[in-house]
Amino acid sequence: MTVNEFPIDSSRHAAGKPADGQPELELWRPTPDRIERSHLNRFLRSLSDDGFWRGPELTGDALANRAVVDRLHRWTLEHSELFWKRVWEYGQLRGELGPSPTNGSLRASDRRFFPQGALNFAENLLKPDAFDPLDAVRLESAATPALVALDETLQTQTLSRDQLAKRVYQLARCMSSLGVHHGDCVAGVMPNSIEALVGFLASSAIGAVWTCCSPEFGDDAIVDRFAQTHPKLLIYATVSRYQGKRFDQRARIASIERRLESLQATLIVENDEGIASLSASDRAWRTSRIATIWYQDILKTESSEPIRFERFAFNHPLYILYSSGTTGAPKCIVHGAGGTLLQHVKEHQLHSDIHPQDRLFYFTTTGWMMWNWLASALASDATIFLYDGSPVYPDYGVLWRMAQEHRITHFGASARYYAALEKQPFVPNANGDTDSIRVLLSTGSPLLPEQFKWLYRSVSKDMHLASISGGTDIVSCFALGNPTIPVVSGQIQSKGLGMDVRIVDEHGSRLHGVPGELVCANAVPSMPLGFWNDPGNVRYRSTYWDRYEEMWWHGDWAMETESGGMIIYGRSDSTLNPGGVRIGTAEIYRQLEAFPEILESVATAKKEDGDEKIALFIKLNDASRQGSLANPEFIDRIKRRIRLQCSPRHVPTWIVPVEDLPKTMNGKISEIAVRNAISGIRIGNAGALANPECLVFFQNWKP
Repeated sequence: MTVNEFPIDSSRHAAGKPADGQPELELWRPTPDRIERSHLNRFLRSLSDDGFWRGPELTGDALANRAVVDRLHRWTLEHSELFWKRVWEYGQLRGELGPSPTNGSLRASDRRFFPQGALNFAENLLKPDAFDPLDAVRLESAATPALVALDETLQTQTLSRDQLAKRVYQLARCMSSLGVHHGDCVAGVMPNSIEALVGFLASSAIGAVWTCCSPEFGDDAIVDRFAQTHPKLLIYATVSRYQGKRFDQRARIASIERRLESLQATLIVENDEGIASLSASDRAWRTSRIATIWYQDILKTESSEPIRFERFAFNHPLYILYSSGTTGAPKCIVHGAGGTLLQHVKEHQLHSDIHPQDRLFYFTTTGWMMWNWLASALASDATIFLYDGSPVYPDYGVLWRMAQEHRITHFGASARYYAALEKQPFVPNANGDTDSIRVLLSTGSPLLPEQFKWLYRSVSKDMHLASISGGTDIVSCFALGNPTIPVVSGQIQSKGLGMDVRIVDEHGSRLHGVPGELVCANAVPSMPLGFWNDPGNVRYRSTYWDRYEEMWWHGDWAMETESGGMIIYGRSDSTLNPGGVRIGTAEIYRQLEAFPEILESVATAKKEDGDEKIALFIKLNDASRQGSLANPEFIDRIKRRIRLQCSPRHVPTWIVPVEDLPKTMNGKISEIAVRNAISGIRIGNAGALANPECLVFFQNWKP
């Protein structure tokens, strides 16, 4: 049965009330059958069967009991090394873990898991010859498409696991022939396409280090990233598309190539039949400067016979991701192959309940960590869906038509996308069949309580809504869904298994029921190996480990509720502090949901008269701008609601309509860029923003 919007029984939970004092609202509860069939239940039973779990008797719906879930989480912390070994075994991963679970370091910041282990990341995703003809379920999985790639027209390309593997073999051979070896960096400027995934898997197959930017990144933003990592090979697509428009990438990529002195070769993916051939001058430059290879030639000439997967160290570098770069040069965050694989398998199977033949879609670009998270689902025998284009073109229904046609089981997007959808006249379940969606995922920013309720009304009453929160820094999540317990409005369900996530005050003391800093008090396999070119990990430690002694500081302002859920209020470096009281910006944004005229907003602080005052910048919809709704009466209504529902300290001193708000390349609104601009602080790297031109307004704004 499903449960639709009723207060949680306080006899079953410690007095759990969120920060605004409202009763917790349970929106969905899994059926006993769903709990029984979940990966998490099977995992717990395997622990019990092998004598590792001595908890309460495991009845059919034991994990419906929050106390059992919390006890399991504690067990994963107390037996951390055993837990991660069991995840490896449960996920049937390939390789060797070695005799030592960790390197024995007493410092969490220096701890490395399975230092004698070895694996090949691509082998674990492709699984050649892994399907036993006597195992009907896995044999059927082998016949299921590995991936489906779509564009804004919803035209599809489909590859089986065998077809995908053959392309990876071909490109891996080509990379090796070009002199790319393990430890070398391969960079891509690629849309969310089959060729991007093949490039990543081929790179990992030979032990090279993958790094990627999506085509909407500016030239300087790309060079700022790649120039630090010294790529030997660059892969790029000749054309990108967005909002029905076609963008020729060749001239700008040629300019980028000239600025990357480490390049020895370029691989060109000609993804548009109508594009003209290279100019004579460009060909001459290429001949004298670097080797140039065309992807289609590789598919015609290289052998597609299986390669031998060399197994590299468990902590061998897999890929480099980048911080947003809005406060300075982007940090090059190096992630290891084994830790990333273990963490993603845990999150996909135990938290998101992805089974063989499930169909996972996440709207992302190649420049956002969710692309990496999506790709790893191949290790769980799921079909992944790659979408290239705008999520709202030609209309707001495009992604939902895809979900309906392809029977998507796991649908993911950013909280910002769901918030924008809520303000449109489009309602997913009123315009098509959404019953295939078993799990709806959200990340990128806090999902507000009103959005929880709207999604249950507008998508499905019987789905697991999993708000998740983590980041590029760990290419995974600190808090995320749990398929066996209820979903509570406005709350992330649980902490990640094996992760000692806490909320602490400025002294590191633990907090419950009040906001504070989110930290992780233990090491986990997916924590970065460090930053690229950071001798002694000096910058790495100062970024994450020095604020609180041997606890990872993540920079999120959050609260752990008394009933065990998590509420994320936003980045702690963008919290507001009027009158010395710290306020999470999500508290203000929640109240703005009551105003359909407001599309997007940024609440930030400006120093004045020795105190912080709140400035709220609002972007109105077209009809409201034309109707001049940003008048004193409208502004007063906003202030009255914030005062009534929050407190007088939450009320902005200034509410200012704007044409646009600065966003990162991943589509996240940059509160820090606004704060720095209105305070006269230089924007460290405006090229990291998708729309840096809008900063001029904020730099010139005077209260």
